[in-house]
Amino acid sequence: MTLSVCMIAHNEEDKIGEALESVRFADELIIADCGSQDETALIARAYHARVFSRPNLANLNVNKNFTFDQASGDWILCLDADEVVPPESAREIRELLQHSAAEAGFMLPRRNYYFGRLMRHGGRFPDWQLRLFRRGLGRFPTRHIHERLQITGTIGRLVHSLDHYPYQTHEECQRKLDLYTSFEALRLFNEGIRPSALNALKYTTWLPLQRFLNRYLLKGGFLDGRPGWEAILMDMRNYRIRYRKLGEIKEKSPRKNEYHTG
Repeated sequence: MTLSVCMIAHNEEDKIGEALESVRFADELIIADCGSQDETALIARAYHARVFSRPNLANLNVNKNFTFDQASGDWILCLDADEVVPPESAREIRELLQHSAAEAGFMLPRRNYYFGRLMRHGGRFPDWQLRLFRRGLGRFPTRHIHERLQITGTIGRLVHSLDHYPYQTHEECQRKLDLYTSFEALRLFNEGIRPSALNALKYTTWLPLQRFLNRYLLKGGFLDGRPGWEAILMDMRNYRIRYRKLGEIKEKSPRKNEYHTG
């Protein structure tokens, strides 16, 4: 069985090399370079990846589906540019491919590193991700930026983890928060949600408080020290910023906005 690794990337020159190095065992690398202005595409080509230039769409899943369509392997591993496949996980995947598994897809536990520190609490480990699947049996619905991959068939679980390095600096946090909240605000607007006293209470107070109680207190996020505190602050800000941006969209357009889903 052959394996295609599919990835999208936007200005990831600092991370993509490590990600691609970790999957040298794959038969094919497919990269959608989404409007990068750095050396991302050049680094990908140095690893003999097939690189496609794509627009940097707000809904990342559109371009992820595009990479699936370009793949020729029997199996696809959907990997982010800020993720690494450790050696033990690579061995497990290689062994799986050799034994013609009956499942259509597999979930992998993911270890998240914030500012260089492994997050062990707050619901951030094991962060199960559905990433490995038979070509043609997996697709993102492309309605929501954080939608899960949908698989036709049974799903198994692997033992070994992916390593995820989403936030190495505060500037990176801010950039990703701005991207995610913009898409979330547009999604809310298109679903008919409008600014109101009740929604203001919901998005600026109730949902952030609920997140704090659940992740930081009940699930022990505080045990991760300062990174755990900064992570929960970012989660809470996410709701407040998306609500502020919802108001900005309402001011600019009284009608329903449409966003490209491919």
